[in-house]
Amino acid sequence: MGGSGSLAVERLLAGTGFTAKPASLALLSGLGARLYVASSMPSREAPASPLPTGLDPVDRLLGGGLPRGRLTELVGRRSSGRFSVVLAALASATTAGDAAALVDRGGHFDPQAAREAGVELERILWARPRRVKEALAAAEMLLSAGFPLVAVDLGLPPLRGAVPEAAWVRLARAAENEQAALVLSTPYRVSGFAAGAVVRMEEGRPVWVGGGDAPRLLVGKASRLLLERELRGSSRAGETLLLRVTEALLPLPAFPCYPERSEGSLPCRVSALA
Repeated sequence: MGGSGSLAVERLLAGTGFTAKPASLALLSGLGARLYVASSMPSREAPASPLPTGLDPVDRLLGGGLPRGRLTELVGRRSSGRFSVVLAALASATTAGDAAALVDRGGHFDPQAAREAGVELERILWARPRRVKEALAAAEMLLSAGFPLVAVDLGLPPLRGAVPEAAWVRLARAAENEQAALVLSTPYRVSGFAAGAVVRMEEGRPVWVGGGDAPRLLVGKASRLLLERELRGSSRAGETLLLRVTEALLPLPAFPCYPERSEGSLPCRVSALA
């Protein structure tokens, strides 16, 4: 295409290259139909800095945080702590002054618990689709709207409704075009080769303190992390990290505390973010 052709396309994108034609305008709108001026697209030679989650084990595993312009898939069963990672990422983004979007198909988002975890609710857009396909469509729209962080939680199995792998590739490309951090929380692998990084989280195990004559206190859960796929698509085996996804409220009580008793005992200040 010559210089005059390129100029005509840029005039088309600016809305000055043709008269009002509803049918033509419809072709340039909708999901997956956006056109970009090459000069306005981000350079791949200078990748943006990752978005830290505020959880040191996760950030170290991913090389500083959630990569921008990539799809990061968190895979874990119930009580593995993957939704806690999502909350931590939302808290990190909103406290830094950015807006974030949560596509909550699983219905796990609790605004009060999220605020206690550090999430600024005024900067959160909360979508609650019922189906996986609706969740993908919502995520793509939110990426196109310019949210720096879009988190998608698919909830617990079964995940009804087959989604072609091409749909995940298209979603990953939307994140790349916008240079946004896209995190997918799912009970099992669904995104195929579209994911830039895959972190598997094992089922959380309770962490206790105390022993002997002292009462044992539940202070949290520990989940092992395994990076199954690196950002550039190669595999790495054998690297695991310990992630505490729950912790006791500080300071711990100095008086006797019996979590398993319901009568005649003093209350325990224990918080769970499972």
